[in-house]
Amino acid sequence: MKSEILKLLKSTNEYISGQELCERFGVSRTAIWKAIDGLKKDGYEIEAVRNRGYKLSEGESDVFCQRELTDRTADISLIKEAIFFEEIGSTNTEAKRRAEEGADEGLLLVANRQTAGKGRRGRSWISPAGKNAYYTLLLRPDISPEKAPMLTLVMALAVASALEDVYESGVCEGLDGDKASGKSRDKSVKIKWPNDVLINGKKICGILTEMSAENDYIQYVVIGVGLNIKPQKFDKEIADKATSIDAEWNITTVRCKLVADIMRYFEKYYKEFLKEESLSGLKAGYENLLVNKGRDVCVLDPKGEYTGKALGINDGGELIVEKENGERNAVYAGEVSVRGIYGYV
Repeated sequence: MKSEILKLLKSTNEYISGQELCERFGVSRTAIWKAIDGLKKDGYEIEAVRNRGYKLSEGESDVFCQRELTDRTADISLIKEAIFFEEIGSTNTEAKRRAEEGADEGLLLVANRQTAGKGRRGRSWISPAGKNAYYTLLLRPDISPEKAPMLTLVMALAVASALEDVYESGVCEGLDGDKASGKSRDKSVKIKWPNDVLINGKKICGILTEMSAENDYIQYVVIGVGLNIKPQKFDKEIADKATSIDAEWNITTVRCKLVADIMRYFEKYYKEFLKEESLSGLKAGYENLLVNKGRDVCVLDPKGEYTGKALGINDGGELIVEKENGERNAVYAGEVSVRGIYGYV
């Protein structure tokens, strides 16, 4: 009954009387009150006014749960199943386990907290509860394994695109600048090749793509994403490199909505990627957000570190770096630091 009452409240901006709810669901006033109280405990902000009834408060509540995730992703054809975890070891690890058991493409796992989150090169990903959003999408693309790393760039573009919509949505406060603190509220959504999304030069998102393949055949790909959302304190090692969406823009992000919006963009970009099996159709949009482009970079290549200027990416998602001697390298993988972006100065 809670779900039905919630749908009813979401369908109107008017108050719905307790008597109307009783008659509609054939239950007592006490049962209605308990259902409303349960929704409030779930995080929904509901106004209750004597002689008028109940109404959802203006503005969307940041309710992070299975019900919201299911409702928000119901119209996304790519998402075949969306599962929410209050706590899990790692959404990537769980997605791989389910993939081995035969789960279909389009499985989306979302968590409020991870106890064993991980990043690239085996690094841990700090995953506190109630602050962020962690999710993994399972895919089974019919492409050759060497093309799979491009999916990281597709997801980065989807995240950045959804964040631009968050900024433009009109729910933000103080976007003309906080004069008291002197903090900029500039949009400044950028991508640092290949797997970081930045706001105002600081990281708010990391992406980890893992694959299982045999020779020229992909069994599955899982793309894991961690989003820093609520204001929070970061460890000393990353305090000057990391930030969160709400802290930078002075907003309250609705996490399930953001994840669903990212999935809508990803579905669109994924179809474009599969059509050409390259980034040719997405390259211009990606480069428009690429913080590396036109800037000095330092490439930590296994054969030796070198510096140069990043010119953009090619259709395969490789970063094109021009050295001082004019030689151009296509960087396929590895660490790339950008001058002036958390670390390379």
